[in-house]
Amino acid sequence: MSNKPNNIHPIFDRLLQREDREKQLDQKSLVLWLTGLSGSGKSTIAQELERRLYNEGFFAQVLDGDNIRSGINNNLGFSLEDREENIRRIAEISKLYVNSGIITINSFVSPTIKIRSQARDIIGEENFIEIYINTPLEICEKRDVKGLYQKARKGEIKGFTGIDSPYEPPVNPDVNVHTENLSVTESANIIYEYIFAKIRHNRE
Repeated sequence: MSNKPNNIHPIFDRLLQREDREKQLDQKSLVLWLTGLSGSGKSTIAQELERRLYNEGFFAQVLDGDNIRSGINNNLGFSLEDREENIRRIAEISKLYVNSGIITINSFVSPTIKIRSQARDIIGEENFIEIYINTPLEICEKRDVKGLYQKARKGEIKGFTGIDSPYEPPVNPDVNVHTENLSVTESANIIYEYIFAKIRHNRE
């Protein structure tokens, strides 16, 4: 038996369609899902990529873990169940952005294959680009600008990904960015070069 209330009647079919909005924006919409350990550079690379897209005339929006958790998901903790709900909500928001013609850049640890698969299922395989910000744990710990790894090592933070909670790297990501020997700009450019042909609309 469905738990959905019977008084909900979506009107998606009567709204402007994705194709209309993509034509207006002169781009194809996608979700770029950046995953990696805390401190891997996801947020910084996402910001650089957003700026690159803007400068090239594309309309993009970054969704970042800390921003989302301070707003729409501020009622969620860091249990596995809450992490799954966190990503579920983000995926639903991303789906709305895709249907609005927007290129969405998501920056979330999203630590398990299951969680990322759920996001892919919600957003749609054809709209989902998985990007692994591949930075070794020891490099992430050296950066540790938020001091989170130090607190986790001391036991002050429980269930911290990479320390006492697992991170499952993507098995076959669309883009694998090894950041250890790359600048932020170089990392963002790798992603841009991969997606350009997918997001251009009628551009030469």
